[in-house]
Amino acid sequence: MSLRVLVADDQGIVRAGFAAVIDAEEDMTVVGEAADGAEAVRLAEELAPDVVLMDVRMPGLDGIAATRIITGRPDAPRILVLTTFDLDAYVFDTLRAGASGFLLKDIEPAELLDGIRVVAAGESVLAPSAIRRLIDHYASGPGTGLPGSDTPRELSSLTSREHGVLTLIASGLTNTEIAEHLGVSVGTVKSHINALLRKLGLRDRVQVTILAYDLGLVHPNPPR
Repeated sequence: MSLRVLVADDQGIVRAGFAAVIDAEEDMTVVGEAADGAEAVRLAEELAPDVVLMDVRMPGLDGIAATRIITGRPDAPRILVLTTFDLDAYVFDTLRAGASGFLLKDIEPAELLDGIRVVAAGESVLAPSAIRRLIDHYASGPGTGLPGSDTPRELSSLTSREHGVLTLIASGLTNTEIAEHLGVSVGTVKSHINALLRKLGLRDRVQVTILAYDLGLVHPNPPR
């Protein structure tokens, strides 16, 4: 079954370029295109895509606001933000809004396609520069205010194994690496991740990682 992708960007030539790359793949198809955030919100509800490629700077309702509305709905699609501007505010605000990934528009087509598949599978993807900004941000102290970051009591609902999985996720391990570390199957790891996401009210690994940083469960290496 093909992944259903909605492309939201205010530039028609950009939308056409993304659509051409995506539609050339056998496992995905573009089901709609939006020229602004309001249209992206409407089409996300009407077309039920699996993934929305979301630009940040669009007229009227911007991509961050549109992401917040879309991810606030039941059975929301995954949001992969693509932007030309590598700014701290964009990185943090898109993740706060519920995006599952943040990439720059100058990536290679193969990286775009991989990013779509990754977020569609329930994982998260960040541009290397975005990861560096997050590490620098947490090394300097302040938190991000993501949902759950001020409610550490919710951690008490986790089992000891779920708590361990949370820490391993925040340390950057993949599901396969976590499974090897714990001596369990990848399916078991996925079950633990689904459970801890549900209990903590988080959407994905990005928010798990930021929560762990906020609560001091893991500590990023300070910038050199």
